[in-house]
Amino acid sequence: MVEHEAQRTRLEQLLHQRHLTTEQFRRRYEQAAGAGLSERQAYRWVSGELAKLPHPQAQAALEQMFGEPAVRLFGPPYGSGAVTRASRTELAVFDRGRARTDWEGQVISMSAERAREFLSRAEASNVGPETIDQLTDDVRRLVVMYQQQPLARLLPEMADTQDRAFALLEGRQKPSQAHDLYLLAGIASGVMAKASHDLGASHDALTQARAAYACADNAGHDGLRAWIRGLQALITYWSGRFDDSVRYARLGADAAERSRGTATVWLASGEARSLAALGRMDEAHEALDRASEAREHVVSDELDQLGGLCTFSRPRQLYYAAEALIWGGATEADQTERTAANALEAYAVAAASDRAFGDEAGTRCDLAIARVLQGEMEGAAEALAPVLELPPDQRIHGVVTSVERIRSALREVDVSDRRVNELGEAIESFTSSPLALPR
Repeated sequence: MVEHEAQRTRLEQLLHQRHLTTEQFRRRYEQAAGAGLSERQAYRWVSGELAKLPHPQAQAALEQMFGEPAVRLFGPPYGSGAVTRASRTELAVFDRGRARTDWEGQVISMSAERAREFLSRAEASNVGPETIDQLTDDVRRLVVMYQQQPLARLLPEMADTQDRAFALLEGRQKPSQAHDLYLLAGIASGVMAKASHDLGASHDALTQARAAYACADNAGHDGLRAWIRGLQALITYWSGRFDDSVRYARLGADAAERSRGTATVWLASGEARSLAALGRMDEAHEALDRASEAREHVVSDELDQLGGLCTFSRPRQLYYAAEALIWGGATEADQTERTAANALEAYAVAAASDRAFGDEAGTRCDLAIARVLQGEMEGAAEALAPVLELPPDQRIHGVVTSVERIRSALREVDVSDRRVNELGEAIESFTSSPLALPR
């Protein structure tokens, strides 16, 4: 284990926290990078005695190992209050929309990252409004981009944002600042819960969600409480724990009623599809009615204003309705098809921040199942085609599960139909390559 009482870099701090010796670090690096690391070079990295960042391949290996940007790993440890000594050319460039791709745009991006580092360090012992504003902007960006970009591209930044929020909470701040930090830390933890779920790690997802709920309690924020209950209902639904999903949705009802944000609609919609999955279709229809009524009385809260994952849009509500109805089988197939088609039309004209490739894919899967149940194989294949074109880095857990449900529906129809076999083969190919981040 690295023995320095006061760590000199974030890398050294992480080695200390994980109880790793320098030799163990060297061996793990060699496995990740496929290249050797001398004892002298390892010491220079850990101590921060660098004139510039290592070559890109080494940076990539380190980021893969620790889940943090290389520029942060070679910067000061959290809680030091120090300012990183680095020139602009040493800073990593993050993909933040790439509004400018020329060298001027790169300089702007690198300078913004440097400013972000400075804010976190300069106000670490006494959180100021600029640090909170920056963290708010970072959280807002993540909750919107999460629905639109591959998870692998955002995961390091998501983990870093959560870590910064936790680190700031471990310092000193005024009560009003603590409230804001707990709110942001709760949202960041909720995003990490969603990421864990999308990678198929439901246990880790619920752990993150519990941490998020603790943040909501510390912030005294009913909107966040309701939103986290919605996440827990989502995670358990896709894990096949439908009773637990109903329980979580109902646990959030009181907080949702007090906050009146769109989480109220989310909880009722999530409850509906879990009740439907349990075969309780009458109760599911009643919950869908409650969701529609709640939509009429929504008062946007702080989470809704962030957008993206933090708000429950009208297209998403229609998707959940189709998802609930599909459990009714052939009896509900006509209504499912209409609802799913309406959801896709709503997504097509929605604001960019309301688009979500995972939910749109789920909607298409529900539409495909409805058409399979009605014997419309060509229509089912047409609905599913855009989903089957998703690259592996967008084949998240919920999408793959939805596609697998189509395969189950196909087993109930005439297997002698060539189109059934073709669609089944396409589904088999798709589900054999789910999202898996590099190790």
